[in-house]
Amino acid sequence: MSGSAFKPLDRDGIAERIARDIPEGWFVNLGIGIPTKVSDFVNDREVIFHAENGVIGIGPTPDAGNINPYLVNAGVQHISLIVGAALVHHADSFAIARGGHLDLCVLGAFEVAENGDLANWARSPDEPVKQVGGAMDLAVGAKRLWVAMEHNTKGRGDSRVRKICSYPLTAKGVVKRVYTDLAVLEVTPHGFAVLDMIPGMTKATLEERTEAALIWP
Repeated sequence: MSGSAFKPLDRDGIAERIARDIPEGWFVNLGIGIPTKVSDFVNDREVIFHAENGVIGIGPTPDAGNINPYLVNAGVQHISLIVGAALVHHADSFAIARGGHLDLCVLGAFEVAENGDLANWARSPDEPVKQVGGAMDLAVGAKRLWVAMEHNTKGRGDSRVRKICSYPLTAKGVVKRVYTDLAVLEVTPHGFAVLDMIPGMTKATLEERTEAALIWP
């Protein structure tokens, strides 16, 4: 690996970078993991956040002193509600997810392939996500899908941005954009196009850390 000086984004940093790109007025589902943090960073813009367990209108993460034990998202994390929020039946919530009503879904992933294939559930018992859950419905039902993940695996440092996914697929060809701790990548018919990089990152270093070929502007 080359020795350029850079500091990868933490989980909050990835979520904040995603929030910057969400237009005002969008209806957005947030998956478990890093995506749940996105609602903390939209500030004064009006974005309606959805969780598939039946919440429409998620607000920022509540302070420890303002937790309502009955308000949780799909990852069973405590949430707040914005003015005008609604709680709906699980079946109605999935009708929203499957019916093309979501402008955007943000999911975590183990891997994304250069053709937009998504892999975000486990292949072995010792990994954190043992089942696909509602991700298949969200991946094919939302108008667009963005992924939030770390660019490389812990330990071995293998690339999660791949030519072909090695994990079982959640859905084929659905990912439009990938936000990692190193860069923002757009999925195009010709592969991953680099939209943005963190300060200090170089083209050479990003290419070294990425299995798939990268397209540069």
